[in-house]
Amino acid sequence: MSLTILLAEDEEQLSRVYTAALKHQGYQVDQVYNGQDAIEKAHENAYDVFILDIMMPVKTGLEALREIRASGDHTHAIMLTAMSEIEDKVTGLEAGADDYLTKPISLKELLARLASLERRLDSFTDKVLTFGSVKLDLAQQEMVSGNSIRLAGKESKLMAFFMLNPNKSLSTKEIFQHVWAKDDDPEIDEGYVFIYISYLRQKLKSIKANLAIMGEENGDFTLVRIGR
Repeated sequence: MSLTILLAEDEEQLSRVYTAALKHQGYQVDQVYNGQDAIEKAHENAYDVFILDIMMPVKTGLEALREIRASGDHTHAIMLTAMSEIEDKVTGLEAGADDYLTKPISLKELLARLASLERRLDSFTDKVLTFGSVKLDLAQQEMVSGNSIRLAGKESKLMAFFMLNPNKSLSTKEIFQHVWAKDDDPEIDEGYVFIYISYLRQKLKSIKANLAIMGEENGDFTLVRIGR
């Protein structure tokens, strides 16, 4: 898979340098220059990684991350800071950061960390996701709410993508690229997306989940809470 990255860095020259290096590695990058724009982009789109500078105008990186986390978004977040004091790092981790790089950052180190993250995202090893009443155990490929049910491998990966991006409108193409990107079978096409969403809809009902996948075939889909 190719990582999709939201880069929030208010220094435009640095942002251009980071973006050029990331795109050279084959990553997709959206650039914003303040914390409020980062929040809006994070709510609109699905990302694999946030790279957020702490000191930004309108809202800081920490304020942005707190708001993003409050929406239920668990996307991996790397904070950039010119402040090396341990208290700032603790504050960032408490706000929901997963990793830290102190400026001036080493592009080689950033790329190494992203490569490591890319490997972990591919494997989803020993990870448990929660949204609404549903808990998804990716290692066991089990989905639990009122009852529990086992999922097939692609069902598990698809449900994980939805749960990592709740309340976001995800296109059929975007879903296909994330879930089936490494399949070399020429018989597999975007039509499989709706088939597997239909499977997940049935299984969500069977475990009495308070979640539903909204959307129509060949369109956009969104995982939302329903009822209480």
